[in-house]
Amino acid sequence: MATTSVSKGCFVFKPSAKKRKTTSLEHHFRHGCESPENSELRFKICQDLWDKIKTDTEALQDELYRKILDSLLDFTRKCSSTRLQSDWPSQMRASEIPTAALILGVNVPDHDMTFQSLSELLQQSVSPFVASVQAKECGALKHLMKKVLERVMGTAVALDDEEEEEAEHTSAQSVHCSLGGLCDWYTSKTKKSSSGSPGKKRSSDVITEPQQPPVVVIFKDLEAFNPKVLQDFILICSRYVERLPLMFIFGIATSPSTIQHMLPHSVSSLLCIELFQSLTCTQHLATVIDKLILTSHFPFKLNKKVMQVLMSIFLYHDFSVRNFIKGIQLALLEHFHSQPLSVLCCRKNEALFNVKQLSHDHLESVRRLPSFKRYVEKQERQDKENLLTSDNHLKEVCQRMVKDLGKYHKAYYPILRCLHTLTCSLPRYPLGKQIRELHLICLETSVWEAEDYQTAMKLLKMLAKEELISLLQRCLEILQQSKFKKIKSALSQLTEFLAKFKQLDAAAEAAPAQDDTVTSPVRNLQKKTDLFQLQKTLLEMNESRRAKRLSPFEVLRNETLEFIDSLVKSYLPPPESQPLYEVCYYSSYSTVRRHLNATPRTSIQSALSSPYYYLQNESLKTEDGTVSNSAPDICIAYKLHLECGRLINLYDWLEAYSTVVSAAEGNHPDSENSRKVDQVKHARFIQAVSELEFLGFIKSTKQKTDHVARLTWGGC
Repeated sequence: MATTSVSKGCFVFKPSAKKRKTTSLEHHFRHGCESPENSELRFKICQDLWDKIKTDTEALQDELYRKILDSLLDFTRKCSSTRLQSDWPSQMRASEIPTAALILGVNVPDHDMTFQSLSELLQQSVSPFVASVQAKECGALKHLMKKVLERVMGTAVALDDEEEEEAEHTSAQSVHCSLGGLCDWYTSKTKKSSSGSPGKKRSSDVITEPQQPPVVVIFKDLEAFNPKVLQDFILICSRYVERLPLMFIFGIATSPSTIQHMLPHSVSSLLCIELFQSLTCTQHLATVIDKLILTSHFPFKLNKKVMQVLMSIFLYHDFSVRNFIKGIQLALLEHFHSQPLSVLCCRKNEALFNVKQLSHDHLESVRRLPSFKRYVEKQERQDKENLLTSDNHLKEVCQRMVKDLGKYHKAYYPILRCLHTLTCSLPRYPLGKQIRELHLICLETSVWEAEDYQTAMKLLKMLAKEELISLLQRCLEILQQSKFKKIKSALSQLTEFLAKFKQLDAAAEAAPAQDDTVTSPVRNLQKKTDLFQLQKTLLEMNESRRAKRLSPFEVLRNETLEFIDSLVKSYLPPPESQPLYEVCYYSSYSTVRRHLNATPRTSIQSALSSPYYYLQNESLKTEDGTVSNSAPDICIAYKLHLECGRLINLYDWLEAYSTVVSAAEGNHPDSENSRKVDQVKHARFIQAVSELEFLGFIKSTKQKTDHVARLTWGGC
């Protein structure tokens, strides 16, 4: 009787307040996990490792963007202080709006993080009146004005009188959408904050110096804005600059010339523009790789093919460092989810403890690893038997392997940086210009066996003394940052070589001038001679060059490069040569590619060809790969269009569709009902054809009015 009423109405019954069952991240991780008995430990290690990677990455990105953000903050402070001074008209015209054009590059997915940091810094140190707008929410001038006012004032803004009446009826605070209302609000806000006593001010109302902070409007994606909307907004704002200290920040992805293309001179002359160039995305990526991947601080590693997939997505799709880091996160999660031995992918002390806790099944997984099999094949007969039968002996060997793997990484990265320092400036870059290119070569094979490595060593033997000493000095600085014992011994030897080069300089200054008897054949060339004598003289010159001894510098240069070559051969073998490398290295590049580099057309074609696997309807299940006649209309139309040529006759297509649909209704194919096309079938066919056209399988053609052109391969 609770709903008994004289008049009809709508009654709401709230559901009982039962707590919804929420599944934790750990539950999702354990679902379908390989070897679930240690999945809890693997999830904890994975989460701790990702938290550390995320923290270090955010700190690195803040450091990279600090320079450009500090420059923007200085610009806003300077413009704000200049306005308060008496020489404001002499600095810029009264109608000019100070504008910062921020060139961010084409890596659009990374821009949100930059603008978020910028907005927070502006609100903390410059002005509490900051509004960020995007083109997708500002299709018209009134929408742009509304978004700016709402985000500056922090209240609802009405576009017309009807909205104001609705706001008054609902007792909600609303302001009319106009810059005049914003000026009045700003004046009252600044007077209130400056005249009130400090003890009674709220924290939100307190405005520090300057007493008239600017109103900053950030246009995140300038290229996507409607030029007409942007022009009108700037023209309106220029009329209120004397009353309202406006300031613009343009986020530009392409080029500063975008402003000239979007705004005519009559509008752009109202802006006092200053350019700011951010760090390029390739430089940003190089820094992230250097601090995140090419380091021994993080035990998780990527093999060559996974690195190539992530790099190809970055270079050929989005240039987004943020998405690159997301790809690393995906690889990390997949590695711990699919590899039971990933419990050893952690710090050394934790890994040694986890080795002792391995079960017999996990030890059997160790014995099945390809790297461990290669290690066993090199052992003596008794050692092989112990490794394959004794679990305790295998645990001791695994502990030693875990230590050796950590030592390998501690020595690998310093020597890799030294080799890159020596070869990155050589002609034609035989080992790559970026360190990631050299890293990919070292991940795949023994770098010293590559032909490009031999070419690089030959070019290094042609370097002058100053160039070689400069490069060796940079290598010395790299090795000084490592605390590994073997690297310290290499550091001492390299220091000795540099000392010998300095001794050569001192000896060269004190040595007397060399005898020039070697040039006697050259003097003979200046005399008149016949052809036989000329040939004899040239042969003598060639023999003298062959017999010429190497100078002390050349001897020392060869010794130094041989030492570098020995370091490369000792510390830069591929990771696959290390036992248990599968514990730390993730190699399933196909999984990463499938998740990150999706192929929507392939997925759509699979769904249309095999609707059973998507709809899970038993009536749609077929064995020979055909489509059931009870499948959705678009699936039937798609299957029929595969049997046609380049041009499809719509009437023939409709008749074939009607025959298939009628068979699903129980009509015989040869009966008249199956050939009859009623309005319902006709409408269903038109909808299916429209959907195929929307998906890009067919298109209209002007060759024949009753035909459509097919855009897919295969068929007749």
